[in-house]
Parts: sequence; structure tokens; C-alpha cells
Amino acid sequence: MPTCLPTVLRRCHACASERFLANGKFRINANHKLLDAWLLVLCTACGDTAKLTVLERMNVRSVRPELLDRMHDNDPGLAAELLQDPVVRRRNRIALDWDNAWRLDTGGSDHLDREVSDVLDVSVRFAARIPVRPVRLIAEGCGLSRAEVERLITEGKLVSAVRLSGKLSGDFTFTLKR
Repeated sequence: MPTCLPTVLRRCHACASERFLANGKFRINANHKLLDAWLLVLCTACGDTAKLTVLERMNVRSVRPELLDRMHDNDPGLAAELLQDPVVRRRNRIALDWDNAWRLDTGGSDHLDREVSDVLDVSVRFAARIPVRPVRLIAEGCGLSRAEVERLITEGKLVSAVRLSGKLSGDFTFTLKR
């Protein structure tokens, strides 16, 4: 589950840094019946503000009132939703860095207290579409090293219907045979 907003990866026009922090603040501009809306992000190096386009030249009547209210209230939940929206990311040519912006909630440590011969069926559910390496999740959740998880995969003692190498951002299940 996410713990904070991810770092936005985009080049700063003032200092050539490539990291911005979103704090959930929006700017809305109305020109007659047309609206523009931006999510404001701050450069981590120089503090300069950049605007990520959310709405561009939209008719006021075509914007949902709830969305407009959330932007006026600077809703950080809306900022998180918009940062994860592929259309917004593509339009603004940004990428997200989720390092240190999520935590693993195992629901308790009772699975670590089982005997070594047990078979462990685990279902992983994402609270947000955060791209994470399954090997890292499994290592942290089961109290193993990443090398040990890799060894269990090659030995066939850790199996899943999805590919465990690379990154995933959707729910998956795996079985661990000790």
C-alpha cells in the first residue's frame, strides 16, 4: 500500500534535475467557459514549480462538479489518482519512482511461525497500482533474502501463474513449498 505520493521523474527547466515532489496542490484557470487545470510539482533540487496538465481547454459544463471541488480543495487522493493515470503521465511525459513510497502489510506474522515443511499459499493484493518486483515483496513478506527467493524459484519451490521476475503492479498469487 502507498505511504506517500511517488517522485515524479521529469527534467527541470531551471536546474536540469530530474526529480519532482507532488504535494497535492492544484492550479485552475478559467478563461470564459473554458478550464485549464494543473497539478503542481516542486523540483527537489531548486524548488522550482512545474505544472502537470490535468485538464486542457475543457468546457466548464463537461467537468464533473465533484472533480472540480476536489481540485479546489487540493485533495492529495486526487493527486495520487491522477499521477497513476496513464493518460496524464503520457500527456506530460513523466514517469514515477515509487522507491520508499509504499509499505508491505502482511496482516501479521503468523505465517512465519509455521513449520518448515508447510506449503504456503499467498494472495497479494495491491491497494494502488504500484510497480514492484515480486521477488522483493516475497522476500520482505516471508523474511527471506532476495537470493533465497531466487533460489526457491529456480528449484521450483516457489511457483506462481505470473512471471515473478521483472515488475508487477497487479494482484497475484504464489505458492511457497518449504
